[in-house]
Amino acid sequence: LTRTRADNVTEPWLCEKWEASEDLKTWTLHLRKDVKWSNGDAFGADQVIWNIKRELDPAVGSSVLGLMKGYMMNDAGDAIWDANAIEKVDDNTIRLNARNAQLAVPEHFFHYPMIILHPSSEGKFGVGSVGTGWAEMAEYELGKKCIVKKRPGYWKGDGALDEVHYIDHGDDPAAALAALQSKQVDGLWEVSPSQLVAVRAMDWVSLLDVTTAQTAVARMQPTNAQWKDPRVRKAMRMGIDAAKVVQVAVDGNGSPGEHHHVAPLHPEYAQLPNMYDVEGAKKLLAEAGLPNGFDTEIFCIADPEWESKATNVMAQQWKEIGVNVKVSVLPAAQYWEIWDKETNPFSYTAWTHRPLGVMVLGLAYRTGVPWNESKWSNPKFDELLTKAEGQLDVEQRRATVKEIETIMQEDGPIVQSVWLKVYQGMSKDVAGFAAHPTQYIFPWEWSRA
Repeated sequence: LTRTRADNVTEPWLCEKWEASEDLKTWTLHLRKDVKWSNGDAFGADQVIWNIKRELDPAVGSSVLGLMKGYMMNDAGDAIWDANAIEKVDDNTIRLNARNAQLAVPEHFFHYPMIILHPSSEGKFGVGSVGTGWAEMAEYELGKKCIVKKRPGYWKGDGALDEVHYIDHGDDPAAALAALQSKQVDGLWEVSPSQLVAVRAMDWVSLLDVTTAQTAVARMQPTNAQWKDPRVRKAMRMGIDAAKVVQVAVDGNGSPGEHHHVAPLHPEYAQLPNMYDVEGAKKLLAEAGLPNGFDTEIFCIADPEWESKATNVMAQQWKEIGVNVKVSVLPAAQYWEIWDKETNPFSYTAWTHRPLGVMVLGLAYRTGVPWNESKWSNPKFDELLTKAEGQLDVEQRRATVKEIETIMQEDGPIVQSVWLKVYQGMSKDVAGFAAHPTQYIFPWEWSRA
């Protein structure tokens, strides 16, 4: 319904405009009237309402629930809070009547699982899906490729390209580099730190970069006995020299994290003191009954390779506080099968950029939401997050978020040491390509230079 641009500003898309009440509890969304589905149906309010209700159904398991739970769901989080919470005003207008104030409704509608599907899809997306976009999916082979072809009559304009082919080169960064070097592909969706030197040497490629809130977190599940004690979790944070992790894992192409998952570029970010304190970490472990430390295992992903490098650097640092960490590196497909499972109590998971700090906090750490991979629950955190989501004044919100960040440093479930600078490479023969902090791509804006 909306689009967050490369400059982090959210603009109308299928939603032509919106209006919010002064208390941020009522949002009126005016839908475009010139949009047609690929099967010829008119786009309208009934289909949008179907999508929102589906995303908010706990049985679906959508991460949208993490964003909207604080203002659209009841206390238990198992149902929409009021029968009139999603109101059809007319065929092209809907109104959200929220339980609590929410400042980021437009940003929520650009969260990638909030794709607008035709109700006939029954929630499935793939080759043959009915859509409103500029292209239709013509081929899809998991782990190999996806081909999309232009659909004439797109409301935003037909675009210059007829087809776009997405190729999956697997976990080996050398394979992707070879494809770019031989000009089998026009660009790389992500250029990892280890590929930078080689791509810079290709004079036909534009190397684009953008500072982001992309990161990865070593998350510990307090539901597991090893991570139940908050002193143990805090000690793991205190044992990390984040600046060294940035230098070694991403060759300095990033900035140190503070273990609370709110980035310096987020408007509500509040800087907290550096937690690195080896002796303090040892003292906490002793207080927790672990004066000699302990042994554990962490799982991480093979590609991009900076994640396994970061994990190994942290494992070396944890030895200084007496914690011996076995690092187990898995192929991407295998890792994403277990990333949030309780059989995997300690792992290193990548999280992409969101334009607001409160968004990722809601997705990843609010009690009981689908993407709460750590299974962490803190009622005070939940209370403060709902408060912050309703504070339009950035200084007021920053004060609340500072309390949240402090809770994350004291009680939270993560070690978060790196904010990543993202690089994308594209042939100079392609015009209109721009680096996006969330790595979204908009091929209808591209053309052959």
